[in-house]
Amino acid sequence: MEDRLQKILSAAGLCSRRQAEVYIQQGRVTVNGRPAALGDKADPQKDTIALDGKPAVQPATRTVLMLYKPRGVVTTLSDERGRPTVADLVGEAAGRVWPVGRLDMDSEGLLLLTNDGALTHALLHPRHAVEKEYLVWVTGYRPGAEQALVRPMTLDGQPLCPAKVRLLGQGEGKARLSVVIHEGKNRQIRRMCAQCGLTVVRLKRIREGGLALDRALRPGQWRPLTETEQKQLVRETFLQE
Repeated sequence: MEDRLQKILSAAGLCSRRQAEVYIQQGRVTVNGRPAALGDKADPQKDTIALDGKPAVQPATRTVLMLYKPRGVVTTLSDERGRPTVADLVGEAAGRVWPVGRLDMDSEGLLLLTNDGALTHALLHPRHAVEKEYLVWVTGYRPGAEQALVRPMTLDGQPLCPAKVRLLGQGEGKARLSVVIHEGKNRQIRRMCAQCGLTVVRLKRIREGGLALDRALRPGQWRPLTETEQKQLVRETFLQE
């Protein structure tokens, strides 16, 4: 599946999209041995994409980790403000990996990290609509408020795909919800809840596609995915081995 080169390079954890544009303009990016130009597209599953002559995607050995990201940790490999990062949690023992998508600093739960650019690209591509399920604790709840979350909504002027919402428990002005989305807009669930008069006090991602957060993991702990789990991700994203 073709996509813009700067998006592919960013998904591979090599640089930001803006920096990728600079690399392309500098002639440092090639596709199948030929210098790339801004606006070019490629298929990371079929094309050989290189930065400074080195393959940018599809490592020889795929590594995928499941991390229970705790609150207070940023989903980046480094932070100019000195805040703890997911890279600090996995350390060098995991090799060179990067996070697949984001989980904001105030949220916790399942976060995948990998060294495979093609898998990253496939998991994040809207076409595959990989579901993400969250447990959401809210205040300001009133009976039936959860129904507002499944109605048509917009963020930043863009319509959202309908969410799936279940009420798991409620108390006086409080509730616990299951919310399933397959988009990844910045702080999407928190902003959706705010539009409905709800305040999120805790948010935990518990599932991505068919992969559930391992209940044996404590916040800050991680483990490699099993071969079966990796194959499941490949099936769900239609990734070609």
